[in-house]
Amino acid sequence: MKKKVGTLLSLIMITATVLTACGSSGNNNKEGTSAEPAESASPTTETAQATEAPQLDPYKLVMYYPASTAKDLGLVQDELNKYLTEKINATIELKPIDWGAWNDKTNLMFTSNEKFDVIFTASYLAYNSNSTKGQYLQLDDLLDQYGQGIKDTLGPDWLKGSQIDGHSFAVPTLKEFAGSAGILFRKDLVDKYQIDLDSINTLDELTPVFQKIKEGEPGVTPLVAAGSLNLTGMVGGYSLDNLSDTLGVLDPDKGDMKVVSLLETDKVKNTINLMRKWNLAGYVNKDAATIKDDQLYNLMKAGKGFAFAAPTKPGKDAEMSTTLGMELVQKGFLKPQTTTGEATGAMLAISRTSANPERAMMFLNLLYTDKELINLLDFGIEGTHYVKSADNILSYPEGVTAQTSGYNPGTAWMFGNQMNTYLWDNEDPQKWEKFKAFNDSSTKSPALGFVWDPTNVKNEVAACANVKAEFNASLFTGAIDPDKYMSQYIQKLKDAGLDKIIAEKQKQLDEWAKTNQ
Repeated sequence: MKKKVGTLLSLIMITATVLTACGSSGNNNKEGTSAEPAESASPTTETAQATEAPQLDPYKLVMYYPASTAKDLGLVQDELNKYLTEKINATIELKPIDWGAWNDKTNLMFTSNEKFDVIFTASYLAYNSNSTKGQYLQLDDLLDQYGQGIKDTLGPDWLKGSQIDGHSFAVPTLKEFAGSAGILFRKDLVDKYQIDLDSINTLDELTPVFQKIKEGEPGVTPLVAAGSLNLTGMVGGYSLDNLSDTLGVLDPDKGDMKVVSLLETDKVKNTINLMRKWNLAGYVNKDAATIKDDQLYNLMKAGKGFAFAAPTKPGKDAEMSTTLGMELVQKGFLKPQTTTGEATGAMLAISRTSANPERAMMFLNLLYTDKELINLLDFGIEGTHYVKSADNILSYPEGVTAQTSGYNPGTAWMFGNQMNTYLWDNEDPQKWEKFKAFNDSSTKSPALGFVWDPTNVKNEVAACANVKAEFNASLFTGAIDPDKYMSQYIQKLKDAGLDKIIAEKQKQLDEWAKTNQ
């Protein structure tokens, strides 16, 4: 029966492709699926199939992802439903969850067996553990049957980098294949104080810049930070290979395969000390350890911040300028590197509780092949949330800004094929070409492709996660004295089993290296 159902659905997808191609006059922007018949059929045969094949039953998809709820989410959802009904006879309910509540809410969803279909995941959002626990479906067969557009778009390297033991449990967003980090600055203040960012090469050289802003701009915090978005986290995340969870890391610059504690690396220790120095000098917001990421962005939108740490890539400043409604410029301080974490930095998985995984995969396939769908999800409704020039360049409608737009979620990096998204009028027309050069310039971690399995030390991982929650935000933002609290932090991690985790991770890495280096 299962094989017959699969065959029937394949026939339906073939028919839908033929009908769409005929009805769109070759408009690839609205192509619904890349599925094609194994052999070319004659027009007579295809017409017969279109007449005889039953339609897909209606189905409602539910998708969770981390973001704040946009005012016009319902309007965009209605338009998505019209479009998806035409393409795959499905509707969708978008269910954003604030970043700060993500872990608690998704854990509750899993334990309560909540029924939903698609969920955002990443290496830093328990992708490995949720996959090994069976929370996400293995996608190999679904990709073969209904995800050929995904496979063609990503290619084997992207898929391989996101796999666990050779199997796909999520599909990665096609975006940068390398990671870096730096600082984004308000351009108006950079210009006002004639700050030459090109002459600044180290983080410590920002100290006199921040002092100048503190003295000259009352009410403006030189560096705004949050407990989960801060400079220390960026340095650790983009200059080290965190091997999935930061509980035992590699320093690619060392040229070896030795797993060490994150807090023992000079890169992280030096940044913690620098953040403490800046915090004491009044350069960092005093509530940095407790505020959420969206509150940080609100401070910037309100003109109360000068700079903030962020992952950097070609055009990151233009992207965030659109999101925050102010012109920003960026300065990178870390060279690009590629780790398994980059390949798994933004993905979509299908829940084990999905009532129709086939339809969920059809939807995912559209996110990689259908320009109209991905731009609707990312940017909203044309004429309401943006206007488009003849060259497919976006700008806000008259009277609308980033702050007043009813749909400006800043989630384009999360979904599907980012190369199919339109550019905004403040972005570099060569953005995607520069992405390729950025990817090509990156240093590859010696552990690229290694996936950590925490099963054997899951109790220790959970205990260490609690310790991290106690100390990370305060230490990483400079809110507490590292001379006093670092040793306590390290000892509590050891008591929770960090040494056992590192030993197990080292063992797995050594075994992996025997056949993968």
